[in-house]
Amino acid sequence: MSSVQPSPVGQLRAAGWADLDAVMEVMSTAFDPGFGEAWTRAQCAGILPMAGVTLTLADGGNSVLGFSLFREVAGESELLLLAVAPAARHCGIGTQLMRHYVESAGRSGIRKLHLEVRDSNPAVSLYRQHDFIVEGRRRNYYRGAGGQLHDALTMIRRI
Repeated sequence: MSSVQPSPVGQLRAAGWADLDAVMEVMSTAFDPGFGEAWTRAQCAGILPMAGVTLTLADGGNSVLGFSLFREVAGESELLLLAVAPAARHCGIGTQLMRHYVESAGRSGIRKLHLEVRDSNPAVSLYRQHDFIVEGRRRNYYRGAGGQLHDALTMIRRI
């Protein structure tokens, strides 16, 4: 990301290795542990040096309010993670992170974006608001802590 962008309660900024502690703090509170969707520190650290990977933080000054992690490869872009700290939800941070993701892909000449999400995840509505449509469904992909099975949705957006 070339410049700092204002956010409703903070600023979006490019991030890297030095920000992993803050990312993991948001990750530990933002993802329901019953589904095993959160990444480990090793997974995050392992993907950061890869070509085309971008980590963006919503920085509230005293704390990180959210982040997105995506990669651009072979003319496509995949949103790997998007998380907003529970205390910072419903303030427009997810929207700012999604806009940044779509705009970044567009600047890179990417025309197809995709992501995968649990069908019962409230973020599905955010993705739909940003013109992602369901392209496929993986039946019983996620297992909740109580044994309930949930489908994974594969969603795409063309720009």
